[in-house]
Amino acid sequence: MADILTQAEIDALISAMVNQEQEGASSQSALVQAPKRVRSYDFRRPDKFSKDQIRTLQMIHENFIRPLQTYFAGRFRTMVQMVVGSVDQNTYAEFIRAVSNPSVICPFTMAPLPGTCVLDINPVIAFPMIDRLFGGPGGAMPQTRPLTEIESAVMQGVIRGTLDAYGEAWKNVYDLRLTPGGIETNPMFVQVAAPGEIVITVAIDVRVGEHVGVITLCLPHLTLEPILDRLSAHNWFKTQSREVRPADLAAIQMTVGEARVPVKAELGRAELTVGEILDLNVGDVVLLETRKQDPTIVYIGDQAKFTGKPCRVHGHLAVEITGDATKGDREDA
Repeated sequence: MADILTQAEIDALISAMVNQEQEGASSQSALVQAPKRVRSYDFRRPDKFSKDQIRTLQMIHENFIRPLQTYFAGRFRTMVQMVVGSVDQNTYAEFIRAVSNPSVICPFTMAPLPGTCVLDINPVIAFPMIDRLFGGPGGAMPQTRPLTEIESAVMQGVIRGTLDAYGEAWKNVYDLRLTPGGIETNPMFVQVAAPGEIVITVAIDVRVGEHVGVITLCLPHLTLEPILDRLSAHNWFKTQSREVRPADLAAIQMTVGEARVPVKAELGRAELTVGEILDLNVGDVVLLETRKQDPTIVYIGDQAKFTGKPCRVHGHLAVEITGDATKGDREDA
């Protein structure tokens, strides 16, 4: 026969059930209120370039637009303004979709790096460039169309000059040999990478005369992967300050070599009072602090640079250099 519960036992069971429900509700509310440490991530577009590497690429292309702006201004004989609009990482398919059709597209290689990069010049500024080179005022085409063979040949020269300036901008990071390919007008015919491959796209806003357009560079991850360790701000400034090209050094030496600086030789020093100076007469002897065998100090400007000894050359007073005053050494002549 089953045991019959008393009223006190029934009340205790009900109280225990109520407490369990309250504890469960409080734990669920705590879980709901806890912050979710979740961020969205697209596995189709993994980030392969760090922010530091993208900042270095930004600096490289800011150095690139300065000589390119000078080259364009001299080539087209008109006002040219440039600014780096954006440096982003996208898929190659997104880059191709953003290119207008038709356009001026030139694949190029950056030996010894692998892969192929892309240079795209928007027709809005490409046709004014061509018009200026043909002696025109630099007007735009009323309707965008593909380039003719003659226009493509003319743009090849512009692209070679552009890539020459681009190679110079990369010399602080890596010595590259840039070689342009043929010009394409349809972006669908330029398949240099897989559609899902991550690429760096650099958009440069360009104003040629009264026309504003964009020059876009596409750099695949496959191409930049061997030098990713060099794409850091620390390495950029270290390399930039260490490397001096022989041509720059020769130009500096040529410029500074013609500068005139004062050179004086100090035989010795003496301290006199104002009264003693006022009493000086012709024939008086001033006793110096140095001895006869002490070296003479030769000053370049205000800096003590060499040590020497007085002498005569062809009847003129002179000083023979005997040592380096900055090192404190002296060679006996």
